[in-house]
Amino acid sequence: MKVAIRGSGVAASAAARLLARENIETVLLPAPRAKTPVVMLSDPARALLCDVFADPALFADRARIDRRIVAWGGGEPVTLPHGAVILAESDLDTLRPPSATSDGADADIIIHAAAPFPASEVQRFAARHAEAVEVALRFREDHSACWIEAVADGWLFLIPVDSERAWLLCVGGAAERLMDQSRHVTARVDPIGPASAQFDVSPRLLSSLQGPGWLACGTAAIAFDPICGDGTAQALREAILASAVIAAMAQGGDAQALRLHHESMLIAAMRRHLKLCADFYRSGGQGPWWQAQLAALAEGFDWCTSLLATRPEPRYQLRDFHLIEREAAA
Repeated sequence: MKVAIRGSGVAASAAARLLARENIETVLLPAPRAKTPVVMLSDPARALLCDVFADPALFADRARIDRRIVAWGGGEPVTLPHGAVILAESDLDTLRPPSATSDGADADIIIHAAAPFPASEVQRFAARHAEAVEVALRFREDHSACWIEAVADGWLFLIPVDSERAWLLCVGGAAERLMDQSRHVTARVDPIGPASAQFDVSPRLLSSLQGPGWLACGTAAIAFDPICGDGTAQALREAILASAVIAAMAQGGDAQALRLHHESMLIAAMRRHLKLCADFYRSGGQGPWWQAQLAALAEGFDWCTSLLATRPEPRYQLRDFHLIEREAAA
């Protein structure tokens, strides 16, 4: 079997690495992707990345976050332990295997981890946009803490880059307006750059995530709200699933059933995410913006539930990066 992988992000790189472990030939087809100024990788996400790339020391020397400070629902800040490392976009680029010299036209199956997709209709569960602002930290102790603050018309997420600088993500509208509504985060920073153009941070996924000869995965195919801070880990989990599905196909498994399992698991992941988001947004604020987001999340949860109700019960389960029949696992 030969597999073509379209994409340049962590999902594409992880899928290539995992399929190589199974001695499955891969062709990596790079594709443009949106760049992020900084990535906060939680300790569990880093552990998963280390497992996938077989490198226990991967990114262990990067700057660390040791706590999360949350001011939510109008309350005073609460400090919570939180372990994570801070990465630059270029750090994740180092995971990418060499680009292909062929166009993958002779591949038996394609993993699409970047647009355009064979089925391109996108389901969006809310209409949330954000702007990012580069800021200077006023207090040195904030270099190892991330801040999250709910304001009247959205929320702020402060992610340090080093002991002096950070990126402030403003979700819900124009950065200037949301920063004016802040009681805590804005008092701790000084803007040193203009706000970026608005970009979409709504939870969303493709209406079709598989078809004969292809699978879709990665953040371009299914995107989580940044409030969960789990985007990289989710992309890794999707790559693990896609690779396990293809490995099972290579061993003679039922291709259609395996592809359907892949799609169903991603829809179920989105439904769990929407429920988690609803818990956060329900307690974030009471204004019109918060109520609109909560209503959209409920609609998305119901959409995922109705779709999953038409699917058979899961036939497979993951074990050590491999899919096995549930009967065999019992």
